[in-house]
Amino acid sequence: MINAPDTVIDGSATDVRGEWSGDNQQWWDWYVSLAENERSLTPLVDLGALPDIAWPNDDELALELAEPYALDAGTIEAFRLNGFVKLPDVLSPGATLRLRAELKRLLEAAYTASLDGGLADCFLSLEMIWLDNPLVRQFVLSPRIAKICADLLGVKRVRLYHDNVLSKEPGCGRTPWHYDDHHFPLATQDVVTAWMAAQFIPVVMGPLAFAGPIDIHRLVADVPFNKTDTSYDKHVAELFRQHEVAIDETPFALGTVSFHHNLSFHTAGPNRTTQSRIVLANTFFADGARIVDDPTIVSGDWRKFMPGCEPGGLANSELNPVCWPTEQQA
Repeated sequence: MINAPDTVIDGSATDVRGEWSGDNQQWWDWYVSLAENERSLTPLVDLGALPDIAWPNDDELALELAEPYALDAGTIEAFRLNGFVKLPDVLSPGATLRLRAELKRLLEAAYTASLDGGLADCFLSLEMIWLDNPLVRQFVLSPRIAKICADLLGVKRVRLYHDNVLSKEPGCGRTPWHYDDHHFPLATQDVVTAWMAAQFIPVVMGPLAFAGPIDIHRLVADVPFNKTDTSYDKHVAELFRQHEVAIDETPFALGTVSFHHNLSFHTAGPNRTTQSRIVLANTFFADGARIVDDPTIVSGDWRKFMPGCEPGGLANSELNPVCWPTEQQA
């Protein structure tokens, strides 16, 4: 078990009351340690070079990220039934690879130490990048993405909760089964995360995998969350096996973006390739939502994402802008 902030290990194993005392990377180090993993002795798969595709310039990218994406009624119905949907060609291949190059540069600048191949420190994260990086800002505040989120949720206005740059490094293990309602201290069920794969993600690289339908969370509602070991992850996985729950673990093509509801149970397999699995995950929620009365350590560093906001109050800090509609559409 990795060394995590004291708030993680204080009290009983199932007591998650209180606020997280560490930073966001410490939170991820702790959280991925809760996944059941088997050490693999098989060599990592070499996926070869990334495609040689021209990147859009700034103007072309701005136009792409502002153009509406057509959603039909069937897609919206599928999202509301299953809790997730994977949409092709939300991003062009060139935009995807330009995003990846920038995220990789940021990660390499932030994490200079070499990895040892262990489970700890192999899942890297950055957050709130949109505040200082103009390119990432375009993707995070994209009207195209935000409108998809609003349409899937069936709400008129959505705000940004926060961005998350996530890199599952070569050899890194599974992400535990979970749903985001545990994570986001928002008193609403109108929450959705846009998970932008920054490269092709074959199964061997560990794509996001979803359990469906959306109400499958009721099946595991009584499983006690354990903050010190992998028992929660194992118990959820076993119940899913016993009840033959449908799991979608299909690859992500270049430009595919998945959208999952905060009640959608999901996991991700190990990265058994020589390439970092890099993702930009942005979470949006319905305007007017409030913060829950009692955030827990599972909510991580939520005050960083909603500065000045307090439990029970509106989630509307200056770092939670309305992303759809834009000022032009309002």
